[in-house]
Amino acid sequence: MTKTPKEKEFSRRDFLKTTGVATGGIIGGSLLGGLVGFNLDSSSSEEETSTSEETASEETSSGSNTGGLTDNSRVFFSNDLDFNTVEAAMERIFPETETGPGAVGLGCAYYLDGQLTGQYGFNSKEYMQGPFREPLPTQGYQSNLNRREYFMLGINKLNEEANDRHDANFPDLEDGQMDEILTDFESGDVDFGVPAHTATASYFFTMLRSATIEGAYADPVYRGNRDMAGWKMKKFPGHQMSYIQYIEDDEFHEIEPEPVFGMAH
Repeated sequence: MTKTPKEKEFSRRDFLKTTGVATGGIIGGSLLGGLVGFNLDSSSSEEETSTSEETASEETSSGSNTGGLTDNSRVFFSNDLDFNTVEAAMERIFPETETGPGAVGLGCAYYLDGQLTGQYGFNSKEYMQGPFREPLPTQGYQSNLNRREYFMLGINKLNEEANDRHDANFPDLEDGQMDEILTDFESGDVDFGVPAHTATASYFFTMLRSATIEGAYADPVYRGNRDMAGWKMKKFPGHQMSYIQYIEDDEFHEIEPEPVFGMAH
């Protein structure tokens, strides 16, 4: 049987809209823990979506999406001075401005706290046998220390330098004094007192800066980027279920960001 021209009409946009709805329903549903398909009955679909979002909300508020951790709980930094030192250093790297919060407000130190507790901190998925040499700029991690040990060495050195220069711990210094020490770390002008293949001030600063930026822009499930403020400053939409409603629009849309579990901290 020959199809009429009207029956043959099936635009690319129609295709995107159809497949996009199905894909969005499946992917978004699996993330929210409730929807696993696409229901053509609108009332039933709305009820299932509402139930799923309520479940996700309860899980997030109880901390189950972050391994039971709350915003202000710590699993690696048991010493207040160590944690406060990290927070102070991160805030100087990513300070609060009129645009938005800095590292402290974004929870970047809590992001690092969680990372050091897991595979990142133990280097558990990396080759950690010798020979150990001072890394070239093109090489990755080369130390015989794991990152937990490396960070603690650097944190202790920040406070040692602060006390030697200003007779105070690093978090108690003025902004300019902290900047001066961090600048010397970045340029490698601080001696760690260990062989260069074990640890250097400049590589510690590199790791600290990376952790700060990651904490500012990672998904809130990792305890940084609180209230998705890092994304909001960049106008990043986060993890949207779908963009179907904007396909036929030629205008630019600023979209409220969504975290992976559908609810920010």
